[in-house]
Amino acid sequence: MALKIAISAAETSGDLIGAKLVAALKARDDTVQIQGLAGEKMLVAGCVQLWDQRQVNVMGVSEVLKKLPALLRLRKRMIAYFSADVPDVFIGVDGPDFNFVIEKKLKRQGIKTVHFISPSVWAWRQGRIKKIKKSTDLVLCLFPFEVDFYQKHGQRAVFVGHPLAEILHPRSNHQSTKTVLLMPGSRTSEVTRLLPELLAATEIMAKQDPQLTFHVALANEELLAWAKPLSDAAKVSISTGDAHHRMPQADLVLVASGTAALELALIGVPMVVVYKLSAFSYFIVSRLVKIKWVSLPNIIANKSLVPELIQKDAKGENIAKHALEILNGDSQNLATEFKKIHQQLHLNASTESARLIYEFINE
Repeated sequence: MALKIAISAAETSGDLIGAKLVAALKARDDTVQIQGLAGEKMLVAGCVQLWDQRQVNVMGVSEVLKKLPALLRLRKRMIAYFSADVPDVFIGVDGPDFNFVIEKKLKRQGIKTVHFISPSVWAWRQGRIKKIKKSTDLVLCLFPFEVDFYQKHGQRAVFVGHPLAEILHPRSNHQSTKTVLLMPGSRTSEVTRLLPELLAATEIMAKQDPQLTFHVALANEELLAWAKPLSDAAKVSISTGDAHHRMPQADLVLVASGTAALELALIGVPMVVVYKLSAFSYFIVSRLVKIKWVSLPNIIANKSLVPELIQKDAKGENIAKHALEILNGDSQNLATEFKKIHQQLHLNASTESARLIYEFINE
C-alpha cells in the first residue's frame, strides 16, 4: 500500500522549500501520496492541493487578527480531514503558529509529526519550546545553531542544511549593471508599507547617480494593480514572479526582511534589508525578540554584514543613504562572507530530509 504523507505549508517561502521536499520524497518513492495545504510550486512538484496556501499567507499580529476566524475554520477542517484520512506522517512546513496546533491534535491521536523549518524559537518567544515538544516528534532544522537550542530542551532535532543552497549558488565575476532591484515582500501588509519608502529612496538615488536604473519585483500579481501606478509615478519598471531571474543581475537589492534576504546572500548580492510592521505588531514583537539582528545573513554570520533598517529607520532618505554607500564601496569582503554562508548551508537538505522522514515513518 502506498504511503500517505500529509503536508501543510502556510507561507510563500514555505512553498519553495516545500516543493523541493515534495520532489525529494517522490524521488525516493514515486508511489507516495502527498496532499495538503500547498502553494503553486508544491502543486507542480506533485503535491495534491487540498487547500490553497494563499488562504493563510498573512503577516503581523493585527493582520492575523483580521483573518483569525477564517484561519481557525481552515485549521479545524484540516484536523478533521487528516483525523479521518490518517496519514503515515504529517509534515508542517514553516508557519509554526498555524501548523503546531494541527500537529498537536494529530500527535495526540498517534500520528507521527515532523516540523520542517524550525520557528525562530531561539530568537523570540522561547516559551514556545513547550508547545513544540507537545506537537512535534521531529524538527528538521535549516541552520546548525538551532539544533543546540533543541538539544538543551530535550527535543529531537536534526540539522539538514537549507534547500535554497541547493538551487542558488554564488555568482562569479559580476560586472556592474547599475541596476537596483526592489523586493518589497510577498504579503499585502508589508508591500503596502515598504514599497512607497523604497520608491522614495530610488528618487533620491537617481539624483545622486543618474546612471542607476531601478526595477520592482513583486512576488505575485495580487498587488500589481495597486503597485504599478506608484512605480510608474516614480519612473520605475515593475514585474511579477521573476525575482529569481533578476536577483543575480542586480548590483544591489532593497529587500524586505525574510527568506529573500537569505536567497540574496546565497547568490552573493549586496542588499539593504528593511522591516516594517504595524505599530501594534511592532510593539508586541519588539518586546519578545531575544536576538541582536533580524535578517538571516546577519544572524547566521553572527555579525553585521548587511544594513537593517527597522520601523522608523525604514524611510526613503535613510534607505538611499545606506544603498549609495554600498554601491560606492567595495563589496569583495561581503562576497566572501556570503560564500561562507552558502558552504555552511549546502548539505543537500531536501534529499537528507526525505531520507530522515522515511526512516522516521518506518521506526
